[in-house]
Amino acid sequence: MAAPYRVGFRLAAAYVFQQKAYFHIGPKFGTVSKKMVNEAVKECRQRGDAKWLVVLGFSFESDIEGSVQTTSVGNFEVSKVRMNDDLLQEGLRKKPAKSAASFVTIGEPDIALVRNGATAQVEIRGLDIYDPIKDVVKARDLHDIAYWMVDEDYDMSNFVAKQVFFCGGEKEAFAKWRKGLEAQAKESTKTKVEKTLRIEIDEEAFDRLYGYLSHPIELSQGQKIAVRVVSQFGEESTKVLTV
Repeated sequence: MAAPYRVGFRLAAAYVFQQKAYFHIGPKFGTVSKKMVNEAVKECRQRGDAKWLVVLGFSFESDIEGSVQTTSVGNFEVSKVRMNDDLLQEGLRKKPAKSAASFVTIGEPDIALVRNGATAQVEIRGLDIYDPIKDVVKARDLHDIAYWMVDEDYDMSNFVAKQVFFCGGEKEAFAKWRKGLEAQAKESTKTKVEKTLRIEIDEEAFDRLYGYLSHPIELSQGQKIAVRVVSQFGEESTKVLTV
């Protein structure tokens, strides 16, 4: 393995399966943007000795998140990998258990924009996460999603949560809730939220915070709507929709 070195974008080079790859390390507190990736690819091309770029980050914009985890940018292959938030903690164990993986190759939320005249609602349908060990995509259903957030006017730099919703619960209970048969999934989620936040939430208020449909959003030309989804397993991904 080649010795790591730093250049403009904090790129490190390493040989993996006899193929040289560059690594782009994203910001500690921030989102890896499409612009960052393009600039990193440009820097790699100037070096001219590798055609594979691995992007590491704690959060990603969906502009660089495709339906597959490795995408092509010209003659470059770009793989996106989400770093575990544990790496932000001081005193992280040098030899963690194998089950405590520090890197997870990310997927993207399955969402839709349901329009109704001059307004629209964001609908969450699931979250796809790529398993690099088994080389398969794991589909996280709605009941696997812990919470999700919406930035109605995303500036492509700072994600500001304007709407926050909780979701999930036991699969069968959640399915019954969707059919209007019972509220067990909602009640169990409400209890967990109250315990975590150490507050008591009004029943009527939580009705507006639980589910897979956002509140109506007023639309304007060129508006960008960012949606961030977090699963019950700690997997996180962001997608940006352009009106």
